[in-house]
Amino acid sequence: MDATFTAEQEEIRRTLRELLLKRCGPEEVRTAVRSEDGYDPALWETLAQQLGLPGLALPEAYGGVGCSVTELALASEELGRSLAPSPLLATAVLGAPLLLALGSEDQRAALLPRISSGELTAALAVPGASLTTALGLTGDNRGDWAGGGRAGGVQARQTDGGWRLYGQADQVLDGHSAGLLLVAAHTGGFARSRTLLFLVRGPLVRDGSGSAGVTRVRLTSLDETRSQARIQLRDVEAELLGDDESADVDVAGVLAGVGDSAAAVLAAEAVGAADRVLERTVEYVKQREQFGRAIGSFQAVKHRLADLYVQVQAARSAAYYAAWATGAGEERVGGLALAQALEALRITSSEAVQLHGGIGFTWEHEAHLYFKRAAGDELLFGPVHRLREHAADAARLFGGGEVAV
Repeated sequence: MDATFTAEQEEIRRTLRELLLKRCGPEEVRTAVRSEDGYDPALWETLAQQLGLPGLALPEAYGGVGCSVTELALASEELGRSLAPSPLLATAVLGAPLLLALGSEDQRAALLPRISSGELTAALAVPGASLTTALGLTGDNRGDWAGGGRAGGVQARQTDGGWRLYGQADQVLDGHSAGLLLVAAHTGGFARSRTLLFLVRGPLVRDGSGSAGVTRVRLTSLDETRSQARIQLRDVEAELLGDDESADVDVAGVLAGVGDSAAAVLAAEAVGAADRVLERTVEYVKQREQFGRAIGSFQAVKHRLADLYVQVQAARSAAYYAAWATGAGEERVGGLALAQALEALRITSSEAVQLHGGIGFTWEHEAHLYFKRAAGDELLFGPVHRLREHAADAARLFGGGEVAV
């Protein structure tokens, strides 16, 4: 592994940081999350058309830039610093890789260029609250999380005219505004039980029922900067992701692979947020005075900040390694990096609230945005102990057998 960044990678970070400093301060973030889209469409257009972020890790043949997970992680780190709300995670980190891995050539040619340009956003819809299970982050994703042939979940039924979907998915990231839904559904009954992915295209009507039989409602979430929706499917016409000949593809394995790379990107994003809130806290303790001197001059405060710095830097190293490793084909590294980054963000944001004193406990202060991001991400992608437990089980650390190399 080469620990140094290329000139192109450094340029991605610099350009994106300059843009976000100008256009994505705390007040702009609050305004964006309260809009209908849940993000600033003008900023998203700039990120897509001028910087090419949605297609950063997509092949040039589909309008992408042709970079790797590392570049996507570096971009997400900068977005994490400002907590910029955008459909990048749902579209480029979760949706596009699944389309690339499982879609037919016609589907890839029709959809990926639109995703690369920012014209089309996508969302991954899995039943209930099974996102981390579906991505293989906190457990084996070969179970019955998609419905298992019983009532509940999302069921797919093949008819003469194609496929029809029934069921409900919760915690769908950016599901209220996405132009394309990738839905995980159970099919085959008990005889040939399996989970497949389906495409549900427009027209999709927000906060209500569209002609396609889809009802999607934006949810009130702990972290406003990461929009979530509930998707209800009632006899919805859908298209199998891939073709009939590829129906026996290892969908669970593909989902786990996407989950591993997504965890690396999320780890970098969490590191960016932790680094920024630590910077802001250091700036504040230099100004806040107590007993006639800045509290940052007290040894106890210095020790606390030094511990936070070490945690953030360790999480950054883990995130960078995970981004490189997943791009190089190494498996099961993203979850551990994500666990370390989420823990660093939780502790750093909690300390930030405390060290800001009375002002830090007010909802209006930006420290709460980072605190809620930390808590929200653990609810969505964790918790930390389950991420580590699954990684340990996968490596057979405590199984009494030979440790996997």
